[in-house]
Amino acid sequence: MAKTPRILAFAGSLREHAYSKRIVKTAINGAENAGAEVTYIDLRDFPMPIYNADDHEQNGFDENAAKLQRLLSEHQGLLICSPEYNGSLSGALKNAIDWTSRPSSEFKMGEVFGGKVGAIMTESPGGFGGLRCLGHLRSILSILGVNVLASEIAVGKVHEMFDGDDAAMTNAAMKKLLESLGESLVDTLRKLHGEIEVVTDTRS
Repeated sequence: MAKTPRILAFAGSLREHAYSKRIVKTAINGAENAGAEVTYIDLRDFPMPIYNADDHEQNGFDENAAKLQRLLSEHQGLLICSPEYNGSLSGALKNAIDWTSRPSSEFKMGEVFGGKVGAIMTESPGGFGGLRCLGHLRSILSILGVNVLASEIAVGKVHEMFDGDDAAMTNAAMKKLLESLGESLVDTLRKLHGEIEVVTDTRS
């Protein structure tokens, strides 16, 4: 019986109609079409203070960070899209990673990231599509033990890819690329985790 890859997907923006949320949802379509079980979350549902080791020690592990840790632990793959903020990833995404990589009563340092496979995306109204963000995000995830796919996507002139606040991408070529990235993540997870075979002992 084949294992169903489980993927956690989220964007680094807190805006309601953020392009990065729509970008990652397009990649989700590809992953789901390839047979994965995808959980999409919005970081707005996991508000947490800026990580401060003193506060952590005095007040304990943040409740929302703990919830996000548990979700991360339950999935083998990650689909992440961050907008480019000043040439890097968003503060909300970095803070979420900082919190969830810390040790808690349930998990060791970095435990919820180690061994996972990730696919990363970014977007920008500019022509480079937020490309500078991806190097920083890849480096952070790699340090935490995430195997980041070599393929990555930077969506330039993203405001031209959607009709207003509509979630559906209007650029067919970019839509196909993003869906293919989701499919590639599923294929990689299947290759790494293989299949579980149920064998019946007929000797008795």
